[in-house]
Amino acid sequence: MTALDLEDEGRKFRSLQKQLEESTRKKEKLLTQLNENQLVSQELEAVDASAQVFKLVGPVLIAQETSEARSNVRKRIEFINSELKKTEADTTELEGKTLSGLVPRKIFHLDKEREKL
Repeated sequence: MTALDLEDEGRKFRSLQKQLEESTRKKEKLLTQLNENQLVSQELEAVDASAQVFKLVGPVLIAQETSEARSNVRKRIEFINSELKKTEADTTELEGKTLSGLVPRKIFHLDKEREKL
């Protein structure tokens, strides 16, 4: 094995680490959105069905039926949960690749072989 092989494996490992960081950031963002939407859902459930509810669209508040607002928030929570599951699966896979040590072990062995030369 050559120094080029070692460099290539190092690049692969750094790429995995970068992907893991991005996946972790995405997961954190989704968790924040989920918490916010769950709070909105709780607030909407506490509101009387005849109460006026407004939705912020750009700089304008638009009146919305309470039932429609509840439905929209439930759908948003479902969507966020499905995205969160996908992201958690990706994160787990990437953690497995980086933490299993396959790439770092390969780098170590390539480095040892290079030292023998």
